[in-house]
Amino acid sequence: MLLFYLFIYLCNFAVLQYVVVDYLWYRRKVPGANATAHGFDVIDEWGRVIPDPVRWPSSKGGVGFTEVANKVHSMGLKFGIHVMRGISWQAYDANTPILDTKTGGRFTAGGKEWHAQDIGIKERSCGWMQQGFMSVNANLEAGRAFLRSLYEQYAQWGVDFIKNDCVFGDDLDKDQITFVSEVLQSLQRPILYSLSPGTSATPAMAKDVARLTNMYRVTGDDWDTWGDVAAHFDVARDFAAANMIGAQGLRGKSWPDLDMLPLGWLTDPASNEGPHRPSKLTLDEQKTQMWELNNDGALVSNYSGLCAVVNRAEANFVPNGLRAWRATGRNGETYIAFFNLNSAQTTISANVADMVKTLPVSSGMHLSTSCKYREVWSGREGFSNETIPSMTVPVHGCALFVMNCA
Repeated sequence: MLLFYLFIYLCNFAVLQYVVVDYLWYRRKVPGANATAHGFDVIDEWGRVIPDPVRWPSSKGGVGFTEVANKVHSMGLKFGIHVMRGISWQAYDANTPILDTKTGGRFTAGGKEWHAQDIGIKERSCGWMQQGFMSVNANLEAGRAFLRSLYEQYAQWGVDFIKNDCVFGDDLDKDQITFVSEVLQSLQRPILYSLSPGTSATPAMAKDVARLTNMYRVTGDDWDTWGDVAAHFDVARDFAAANMIGAQGLRGKSWPDLDMLPLGWLTDPASNEGPHRPSKLTLDEQKTQMWELNNDGALVSNYSGLCAVVNRAEANFVPNGLRAWRATGRNGETYIAFFNLNSAQTTISANVADMVKTLPVSSGMHLSTSCKYREVWSGREGFSNETIPSMTVPVHGCALFVMNCA
């Protein structure tokens, strides 16, 4: 197994900031309508999916999600939506005209009026939703006009965050990503741009799109199984080693996305209505993500008000499924986390001398360092100048030390 060291600058962030409507908000909820069905979407005259007015009554009159966004904003939060690649098969079959937002009328070029079937690439349907959506030819001005009309409309609705699915990983569509990023860059309203899915995503693939986006999935769907959680350690190491954490992005920085925190009150994968149930992860497994649940099912953590930006990673071979993360806090403190990925309780410790070799000078740690420490989950405190205190870590559990060194 690999032991990797991540150097992290920690910063405050709001635990909850964005409220995002997941996919199929445009699909009528009637018998026969499901994630893979065809012909149940609500589209406007320009072939753009719009909220189902039965499920979203406030969308009537052509205002889309405007009222929902206003309500979310009134709560001090930001509003986001999940959207798919390109154009819907339903619009393609109907061969709808394309809106030219520059004129307000039908898009024409080269002496002809362009329609959905002129821009849709039916051979490039979404891999996991093949009867739903297909790529748009973003090399055609008509294709760009369609995409522009989509994202300008989202901005008009008051959208702050867009998760663009079926354009990354196995379904990479760099042409669409590139043009959508250009549209978002041109808008007065800043919108965070997130890509999905992450299956087969690699650091090399991410380097091609990181500057165009703010987030991109680097895993498949993440559910409440230990296998899903454990797989993230290698993924996080690889993207950190490639310097992709906090790299240049759209209007700021970009981040690899490890999918959802599979905690709290969940349904089974692909279940839209339940039954609902608590997360199947044990409390120790939940702590590997530095979270735990209180008796009411709410997310709590002693350090839930911190966020991390990794700026360097190194890897060494160690046995027994053990991992360690090392981080530097912005107030000079050092964070050391031990993770036990194997199926047996394990006692873990680390030498201060080893940490000195890799921690930045700003950490204040050196060979003669004396450190006061506190382990977050147990509350255990003490002093150390040679080793990080030995800690018995339960199966699939972790220990988190906060160290102040002089």
